[in-house]
Amino acid sequence: MDYSLLKKLQEIHAPAGDEVLMKEFLMDYVGKNQDQWDVEPEIIHGDDFQDCLILKFGKPRTAIFAHMDSIGFTVRYGKQLVKLGGPTLISGTLLVGHDSYGAIEAELVVDEAKKLSYKFHREIEPGTNLTYKPNWRETDQYLQNCYMDNRLGVWSALQVAETLTDGLIVFSCWEETGGGSVGYLGKYIYENWGVRQALISDITWVTEGIHHGNGVAISMRDSGIPRKSYVNKIISIAKANDLKFQLEVEDAGGSDGNALQKSPYPFDWCFVGAPEDHVHSPDEKVHKDDIIHMVRLYKVLMKSL
Repeated sequence: MDYSLLKKLQEIHAPAGDEVLMKEFLMDYVGKNQDQWDVEPEIIHGDDFQDCLILKFGKPRTAIFAHMDSIGFTVRYGKQLVKLGGPTLISGTLLVGHDSYGAIEAELVVDEAKKLSYKFHREIEPGTNLTYKPNWRETDQYLQNCYMDNRLGVWSALQVAETLTDGLIVFSCWEETGGGSVGYLGKYIYENWGVRQALISDITWVTEGIHHGNGVAISMRDSGIPRKSYVNKIISIAKANDLKFQLEVEDAGGSDGNALQKSPYPFDWCFVGAPEDHVHSPDEKVHKDDIIHMVRLYKVLMKSL
């Protein structure tokens, strides 16, 4: 499988609240490739959607949600940094960005009191967002880089787009900082097309119960509680198609599914994604076999649900 697109996605600067470059990349990618897909989608965007993007294929019944944003840091004053989401804090980690004075490659500094700052030859303009410097590594079994969460979820959705005939792909913002776009996106797709089934194309954790190489994770719950009958339907479809999967049960963590559940619309949702190690660090690691089964399951689910 060719992962060059995934590598490119991981190089795009798009921390939470600053997703415009990712939106522009995706619109350009869709424009250049959609004539090779089974169905050319309607591309929905604009001021009413901020930096989000919806692809509508045929007569949709189910929506894939994939958040575009990443964790990172925002420059404060006097070389201080503020977290965007929950990044791993390791002194010496390379951070990149850009302000009006030019390109930035700084080092993260974490003191004994866990206060954050950066090391760079000049002060960076306050409000500048910094993200991990990409470092792509590939072996026979694994891919490793920053921002598998959630550039891999975005990449997977684009693989599904190639053969999707009926469905929605919704690229959302702000997931890493608690949401902010999914409420109005859910409202739009429910009120316009009656779509109330969702799959969350995101990346989960390797834990004592979820392991590399055992297949895509179907989450039965995290901090949000999806409707059991809907999750069971997804499990039965995966079994019927002999797809490799593992069942996740957690009491913490969340996704765009949580925002859908809190909306005033009757959405069913389920988190379906490959597990990664070294979460929210520059070294997020995913097994290639789990990626393959993630894409296969999404293609089957979008036909069957």
